[in-house]
Formats: sequence, C-alpha cells, structure tokens
Amino acid sequence: MNKAEFEREVDFLKALVRMPSDNPPGDCAPPAEEAAKLLEGLGFKVERHKVPDALVRLNGMKSATNLVIRETFGSGKGPVIALNAHGDVVPPGQGWSVDPYGAVVKNGAIYGRGAAVSKSDFATYAFALRALKQSSAGLNGSVELHLTYDEETGGEIGPKWLLDEKISRPDFVICAGFSYSVVTAHNGCLHLEVKVKGKQAHAAMPETGVDALEAANAILAALYAERKKLGKKKSKTPGIGSAKLNVGLISGGINTNVVPDLVTLRLDRRLIPEENGKKAERELVALIKKAGARRGIKVECRRVLLADALKPAKGIEKLVAALQKHAKRVLGVSIKATGVPLYTDARHYSVRGIPTVLYGAGPRSILEANAHNADENVRLKDLEAATGIIEGVLHDLLRG
Repeated sequence: MNKAEFEREVDFLKALVRMPSDNPPGDCAPPAEEAAKLLEGLGFKVERHKVPDALVRLNGMKSATNLVIRETFGSGKGPVIALNAHGDVVPPGQGWSVDPYGAVVKNGAIYGRGAAVSKSDFATYAFALRALKQSSAGLNGSVELHLTYDEETGGEIGPKWLLDEKISRPDFVICAGFSYSVVTAHNGCLHLEVKVKGKQAHAAMPETGVDALEAANAILAALYAERKKLGKKKSKTPGIGSAKLNVGLISGGINTNVVPDLVTLRLDRRLIPEENGKKAERELVALIKKAGARRGIKVECRRVLLADALKPAKGIEKLVAALQKHAKRVLGVSIKATGVPLYTDARHYSVRGIPTVLYGAGPRSILEANAHNADENVRLKDLEAATGIIEGVLHDLLRG
C-alpha cells in the first residue's frame, strides 16, 4: 500500500471513531448511515439492511442497520468470502487521557472508543478490498463486507440476521480480530437474570417480613463457591483457559428501614468449548434455586443470553494456512492458531458449518489494546500490516 492510500485509511478510521455508536443505548442506525456514506466515498456500493424495529427492541436496542458490500471477481463462480466487523461500541466510561471520540494520534497509535474493537477492521477490510480490486487479474469469486452494529448485545440482529434472512451465504468468513494470532475457537457465554422475591416489612419488626436480601446472600455464597470449582474446569484448546462465573450487577431494596422484598442479580457464565450451554444453564439454575430455597422466598431465573462457543469447522485449515503465510511475509513472524476466552459474532457463522476465524488489526492481546477500557487504541503499523495480510489472503483464496 502506498503512503497516500494508507493516509486515506487512517483518515477513514478516524472519522469512524469520531462517530459515537455506544451500545447501550444502541441507537445505531444513524452511525451506520454515516459509515455507509464514508464507504460510498471510497467507491463502494453499500447495501443498507434495516432491522425491523420490533426485533431491534426485543434485542435491547433502539435502532440497527447492517451494511453489506459485495465485489465480484471473474465469473463470480469461485468462493464467497465474508469479512465481518462491528461498529457498535461499549460506552467510554471514565479514566481517559484523551477525548474518547477525538481519534487522537499519539505514540504511533489512534486512540478512541472502537479504535481497536472493531472499527479498525472496518478500515482493514475495506482497504484490503480496495487494494484487491487493483490487482484482480486471474481471480474468481466474490468478497463481501458484513459491517454490523449489534455485537455488544450478542449479534442476533447482525450476522445471525443476515444469515437467517439469506442476505448472505458465504463459504469462508474472517471476523474482526488482532494481528499476531489466528483465533479458531472462543468461549460461549450465558447471561442470567435472577430475581429473589420476598415480603417487605418494617425494619423494627423484620420477622414479619421475608428478607429477599438474606436469601440472595445465600445464593451469592453458592455462586462464589461454584466459581472456585469452575476454575478447575479447563479447556484443551490453547488460549481458552477455564470456565468462569461473575456476578456483575446487583439491585434491590426499598429503603433503609424496610425489609427488602426484591433483589435482582445479573450474572455471566463463560463456557469453554467442551461444555454444552443448555446443560450448564440447567445446572446453574438448579444451584441458584436450591441455595435460595426457604419459606416465603420465590426465585426466578431468566436467560438473557446464551452464546455458542466458536469451534473449528471443517475447511478452516485453508484460512489458517493463508493467514499464517501472509503474516510471515508482512510481519516477519510466525503466528499461531489459538483460542480466546471471549465470545464474538464469529460463532453465528461457525454454527452453520462455515469455516470461520478471527483476524484483523491489533496487538497481541486485548489488554495491550485497552479494548473495552480507557485509552483504547490501535497501532498504525498493525493497521497497515493487517490490511496487507487480508489482501494477500483474499487473493490466494480467490485464485484457487
């Protein structure tokens, strides 16, 4: 890539970072429209696929539009390769040394919310495709960009919706990732909401009520004991580690002088690829209800999210080999195929048997990029390298 083209890529990413697309609250159709205009400015024809409002609300968002770009090479009868990245981001939070929407460049990196996860790969994939169009002789097949806006709420109305609606039927998929490894597996995730219901009473006579917080305390003790046990349940896949459990939200009570009649917990259970999500859910619900059982207490558990683990699909070796080959060429280092203890949109493709990996612009780890943290950033050298690597991979796959 020449200097002028890379400067244009950097400017494109800066413009994306400067568009707030926080999810929650998830009003993501307006930033998607702005992104579409930027992409059209690069010469792409952009399809806008608006998700029905009722489905958007059901998934806890206000608006969502998925963007799809398709480029055909040769007769178009070769493989369809989809590149997926998401433009919604977690809210910036506190502790930033720069404006989280300022797209400040310092120390060789762009800083801002979404710079690493995963607006950088809007740029990586778009500019790799631009470069491919300039050297398309002998290629046959098509490349699609799937630019979605609901990953932070599970991806149900992004990649999954595009597949369910038969808007796309790819043969290979590369999803947003980092530059120094090829991710072939990741954890699944279960989110549960637990409501512990009792009976309110005056604090001067607590025995006349049923204390929901007391029951919730017993549930918490059982959950933290379970967390220690899960730490011993380790995956055989490198990079995954062990199963995890976290209670992230607690609310309840009426006032200081009232016995609490309702306590609500939200918990996150990370599932290693070897686990069955529904079985883990049944076991966890049984544990919670047993721990909270007492006269006058009612415990209700509601599934908020059950995300599948990413597991290697047949044919993934072709993607891995191509990425390793071009990473060695561009970065000068050998990169490994590994797993990560996260969950991503990639699972929506892999559960359909589509060979799917994670690869894109970024350092060696989430911690290095400050992903979902203050001062999130992506290094310019990694952005440029990943763009060249993806272009090379696309060229190899379409050349057969």
